[in-house]
Amino acid sequence: MMLSHSVKYAALTLLLLLFSKVNAQDPKYPSEITVSQQGNGNYKTIQEAINSIRDLGEKEVTINIKNGIYREKIVIPSWKTKVKLIGESKDQTIITNNDYSGKVVANGLDAFGLAKMSTYTSYTVLIQGNDVTLENLSIVNSAGRVGQAVALQVEGDRFVAKHCNIHGNQDTLYAATAYSRQFYQDCFIEGTTDFIFGKATAVFQNCTVKNLSDSYLTAASTSKNQPYGFVFLNCKIVADSAVKKAYLGRPWRPYAKTVFINCDLGKHIVPEGWNPWKGDKMFPDKEQTTFYAEFKSSGPGASPKTRLSWTKQLSGKEAKTYTLKNILGGTDQWTPLKNN
Repeated sequence: MMLSHSVKYAALTLLLLLFSKVNAQDPKYPSEITVSQQGNGNYKTIQEAINSIRDLGEKEVTINIKNGIYREKIVIPSWKTKVKLIGESKDQTIITNNDYSGKVVANGLDAFGLAKMSTYTSYTVLIQGNDVTLENLSIVNSAGRVGQAVALQVEGDRFVAKHCNIHGNQDTLYAATAYSRQFYQDCFIEGTTDFIFGKATAVFQNCTVKNLSDSYLTAASTSKNQPYGFVFLNCKIVADSAVKKAYLGRPWRPYAKTVFINCDLGKHIVPEGWNPWKGDKMFPDKEQTTFYAEFKSSGPGASPKTRLSWTKQLSGKEAKTYTLKNILGGTDQWTPLKNN
């Protein structure tokens, strides 16, 4: 039986309408949200915007954040995935809070039955969901030099930060879990003691890292079965004018892994480069299992001949294995950047 042209057209139109209805974004859950303190967006706070996203949604959601100082303690929980937070400008879109370890919990006990905060609850921003991206933002813990006070804590997998400022003092950036892969590109990170720390596999590419005191830059706690820990690629390590003596890292746990490749090291980096963290009664002799290495460090802080004997200078062949694909790819072949 032959169908007329008009019948065919009507059938095709109906199919297209049905297809578009199935695939259209639910108006209740838009793919793009705007946050503005001036009231000309969808929400006035970032947390409200995050809360509005569909739980375990399969489509990426972008939250555009207008310039302003957002005094919030933000959580992206594990059931909020594929989220992008993009600031209007990284120096003027600021998320800030001032919690710290030892601070008395408001209104009694916290969810863990503690009357005071710990390092792990001091964060300004906590990211537990997978596939989260931050761009053009400043994240600040403004508690000051009062001990551990985390600005950004990342637990989720396939995390990306681009063109972000991360400001704090002790324990600024907590790259937390062993199953978390993290990529930081063109970011500025500053702090005092152990201000980049944790168990995650994390790459810092073209970042500026600033020591604010005579202390330690990294404190990795990489697990035994992780092939990589913290990797700094083409980064610049600078310091406050008052800083005279700082170390590239000390091992928080016995299998800490930290590598600097083609990085420019300021004069404040000590000749020995690294520290074994002696005096840790729970984990003595960590230098026997720690992996600390450099390749072609430059600048006044580069001194391969005076580095501690248990640290390593990579060969050219070894350095070539430190690609984004090898470090972050995993079984799902994640590629935070194309052509790498």
